[in-house]
Formats: sequence, C-alpha cells, structure tokens
Amino acid sequence: MSSVAPLNSTSPEPPSRTARAAIVVAALGVVFGDIGTSPLYAFKETMNPSHGVAFSPEAVLGVLSLIFWGLLFVVTLKYVVFVLRADHDGEGGILALQALARNAVGKSPAHGWVPRAVTALGLVGAGMFFGDSLITPAISVLSAVEGLEVQAPGLKPYVVPIATTILVALFSVQRWGTHRVGRLFGPIMLLWFGILAVAGVRQMLQQPAVFAALDPRYAVQFLVGHSAQALAVLGAVFLAFTGGEALYADMGHFGARPIRLAWLFIALPSLVLNYFGQGALVLSNPTAIDSPFFRLFPDWALLPMVLLASMATVIASQAVISGAFSITAQAMRMGYLPRMRLVQTSDSAIGEVYVPPINWMLMVGVVALVFGFRSSDALSSAYGIAVSITMVTTTLLAGVVALRLWRWNRVLVVVAVLLFAAVDLIFVVANSLKIAEGGWFTLAVAGVMLLIFTTWARGRELGLRNAAESSIPLDDFVKSLAVHMPHRVSGTAVFLNADARTVPHALLHNLKHNQVLHRHVIVLRVLSCDTPRVDAAQRIEARDLGHGLWAATARHGFMERPDVPEFVRILAYQKGLQCEAMSTSYFVSRASLATRRAPGLGVLRSALFGWLQRNAGRASDYFGLPPNRLVEIGQRT
Repeated sequence: MSSVAPLNSTSPEPPSRTARAAIVVAALGVVFGDIGTSPLYAFKETMNPSHGVAFSPEAVLGVLSLIFWGLLFVVTLKYVVFVLRADHDGEGGILALQALARNAVGKSPAHGWVPRAVTALGLVGAGMFFGDSLITPAISVLSAVEGLEVQAPGLKPYVVPIATTILVALFSVQRWGTHRVGRLFGPIMLLWFGILAVAGVRQMLQQPAVFAALDPRYAVQFLVGHSAQALAVLGAVFLAFTGGEALYADMGHFGARPIRLAWLFIALPSLVLNYFGQGALVLSNPTAIDSPFFRLFPDWALLPMVLLASMATVIASQAVISGAFSITAQAMRMGYLPRMRLVQTSDSAIGEVYVPPINWMLMVGVVALVFGFRSSDALSSAYGIAVSITMVTTTLLAGVVALRLWRWNRVLVVVAVLLFAAVDLIFVVANSLKIAEGGWFTLAVAGVMLLIFTTWARGRELGLRNAAESSIPLDDFVKSLAVHMPHRVSGTAVFLNADARTVPHALLHNLKHNQVLHRHVIVLRVLSCDTPRVDAAQRIEARDLGHGLWAATARHGFMERPDVPEFVRILAYQKGLQCEAMSTSYFVSRASLATRRAPGLGVLRSALFGWLQRNAGRASDYFGLPPNRLVEIGQRT
C-alpha cells in the first residue's frame, strides 16, 4: 500500500528526528488521503436542503459541533487511542485484526461459535472494504473536478468526462507501483492540509461566532430539535469520518506513533479549522452553501485549488486502490480467494503489490459509478454504509482482542465496546436511509465478495477432505520403496501438496506414467499462518523419510509472498542436500472439485466455485515457480 518500509521499533539504532519527521510526512500522503479530502463534500452535504433542515445559524453550529465531536470520538479516541494498539506483529487492517482475534479466542470446543463469529466479522469487514474501494475514487475525483463549475458554470457538461479521464489514467499506471510517485504524496498532502488550515482560519477570523460550535450542547440541541431529520443529517456528518479506517489499515507501513503524530498535530487541526471556516462562510453568506469549500478561496485561486484538489483526490484514491490490492493478497494467502497473478512492484516493501484482475474490475466499477451518478452529491447517497459497517466489525474484533489477549479489565472493555458500538450502529442506521438512493450498490459489492470468500473457503475444504480420503500415507509409500524401488534419475523433484503426510497425486501419476523417481524428492506443504510474517527459525520444518525422500512444511505470513524456490534453497542449506537450482523440477496438482456433486455448497455456490477454479491463477505465478521447470498434473476430486 505504500513504498515506505515499516518502522522497526526493535532496531538498536532508532531513527533520527529527521527520519521520524519524514515518516510522519509520508504517512500524510498515504494514510490521510481519504479523510483529508472529505472537506470537499462532507459539510456541503450536511446542509443539503433535501434533509429537511431549514437553514439557520443554530443548524450550522449544530452540524459543526457534530463533526468536531465526531472526529474526536470516532477517529481520535476510538482509532488513534484504542484500535491502533491492536497491532499484529506491527500490521493492521481488518484481516490482520481478524487473525489476531482468532489467535486470542483459540479453538475452544466450549465456545465453538466464537471463532466462527470472529471469522465472519473479519470477512464482512473485508467485503465492505471492497465496496468502499469502488466509491472513494469516484466521489473524491468528482468532487474535486466540480470545482470548475464555481468559476465557469458552463464547464458542467465536461465534469464527468474530465473525472473519467483522470480515473482511467490513475488505474492505467497502477502496474508501475506507487513507489515511483510515493515520494511526492507526503509533501503534496502536507501542502493540502496547510492550505485547508489557512483558508479556514482566514474565514473564521471574519466570523468568530463559529467558535461556539466547540460547545457540545449545540450538537445535542440540534439532534433534539431536529429529531425527525437527525438520522439523515448524521448520515451526511459521517462523510467527515470516512477514511478513519486507513489509520489502522496502514499502520504496518509507518508504525502507530507516526500516524498518531500526523493525526494529532497536522490532519485533525487542519480538518477542524477548514470545516469551521466553511461554517463561518455560510453564516455570513448563506448562498455559499452550493460549494462552501471552493468559495473559501478568492477567484484567482480557484483554478490552482481545483488542480491541487484533483491531486489530493488522486492520492486518496491511490491509497484505497493499493489497499484493495493488499487485502486481496492477504485474502488469497489466508485461503479466502483463489490464486491471482500478483506483481511485486517494490523491492523493499512486501505489501506493495499489483493485482491486474482487481485493478481492471475496480476501474470498470468506478467509471460505471461516475457515469451512473454523475455528481458527488448523488454519490454521497451511496457513500458511508460500507464504511460504517466496517467500523462496527473493527470495534467488536478489537474488543475481543482487549478481553482475550490483553486481559484488560472486563467491565471497562465491555463498557467501552458498547459505547463505541452504539455510536457506530447509530451511523449504520443513519446511512441505511440512503440504501435505496445508492447505498445498495456498495452493499451488493460487499455481499458478492462475502459470497466469494465463503464459497472458495468451503470449496477448498471439501476438496482437501475428498483428496485426503483417497490419499496414501507417505510413510507407507516409503516402506513400499524398500520392496520395489523404481528407476531413479538424477535431479530433485519438489511435489507441492496440501498435506505433508500423504503422497501427492502428482507423484503417483509421475510414477505411473514415467516410471521413474528422482534422486531427491521433497514433498512440500506451503502453510499460510495467522501472522503477518514468520521468523526465519520457524520457516522450514522437515523430516528425513529415507531413500532420498523428505517431507517438509514451509510457513509464511499473510503479508509475505510464498517463494517455493527460496523455501527449497533454505531446506537444502539446512539439511545439506545437493539440490542444484537448474536440475530441480516442481510438480503441482491442479485440483478440480467435481462441483456438480459437491455436498454442502448448493447449486449456485457449486457453479461459482467451479468458475473460480477455472479462472484461478497459475501456481507458477503464485508460488514463484520457474515456468520452464514446472509440471502441472490435473486432478479431479
């Protein structure tokens, strides 16, 4: 998601003050792109007449108070103070939190439903993230380009084509990796936040009455006085918090401390000042509500601000797109998605990957959203529901970690979780009012992803179970070699198998058709662990079966790319095997589950699993196998 390497807190030489400042600035460019561009559309939407709230100074102050205290409670207290503590070996994000919570609850038979509930919460959150990945680029870029209408209303027909061109260009350069432009992100966003603050302060000084919104009583009075319209307005207020999840999702790339510093001393003050500046503007000039952000600036600065806003929204979009790639890679390695082609776009950042199928599907979906909704106002109706549900899942999973792993005081944790969850659920209900107006789209995307996650995981489970029932124990096979040894040929054969205790079908087929056995045979199981990374000492586990056969298990974390040739090299070094790279062949079974008779899947899910199987990526791409030394053998279970 970023080209910046993780901050290693265990390093004997802590980074210098200059280096720490550079990390904070870099975090601005990746972590805060989404929430940092919310002022473009959030306040304007809260004052939308369609909500049924008549314009008045009290309404403006009430909305500003809701935004201010929401930023403090939802983003600062919940994410910055509480959730950022839940690092999984330094990594964050909904799937990392799910893995951490699963490790915390274990697999106790007495609470068998708890691990399943934890898994479900993580998958729901991941599915919602994909829905958010579609709508964030569309609404961000559209809201920036719409600034052209303020200076030249006649350009309105060109807003959609211009936004589409920017988005297509953005997706077209993904294959080059974010590291090529990542160094520009931080300074641009630092300039962006600085301008947000200056523009807000300039307007606030002309209308100091806006400072009254710091009093939470204005928020309470607004909700009480507009109880019928409160939920609709809260759905719009929530737009100011979207992007808060990124603080946790990108923790692994920067560390919790730089993110906290960037939020508390740069992002949060700048956002508050800008929102209050927009409020001060509409208090003195109610007609400015049509575009309060861009009307903060004089006419000569409009075009430069449109350009800067477009750059900021591209950065925000880049962060979400890269996040989708990262979530996809994690889901594949955790067994929730089939293999897809992964392109490592950075030599130094493991998490920076490019997934071509996801990239082009996202591009099609984002462009369809732009042409379907045609304005940021319309898109705001579809925005928020997915993010608010993700926030609920994060709260519940973090509560499980605090209770079961950290062993915090049970009463305090329960009270905190109930309080955070209550606020999250209020926003879920508020955003649910927008389902019919467009919110259904992100829910549909999340539902499809959840169906894919569960279908693929269940289908793999059935396939492995069927394969195990017809498999031959590896130890028995080795004993049979003492009775009848086939012809041995030079070189090393590596057979990938889901179980290091059984004979791979590819090995049996090779013996049946070629009637030979290599001098060195390694039956290798590649196991993805519920940790971001695996220590080198625990990477390889192997046992000598005799007759030149080895059974080995290679472990990798869900943030690491499984590199089978590297695993074999490590094994050979540890055990003193003479395995030459050019004389090593790799055998894999391309399993195919007989989906028409698959129990436990149903007709629809069986068809879906079959389609996923047929379109799964090649093992050579996923496991880093050299194509010229790869042998794939079909297997139907």
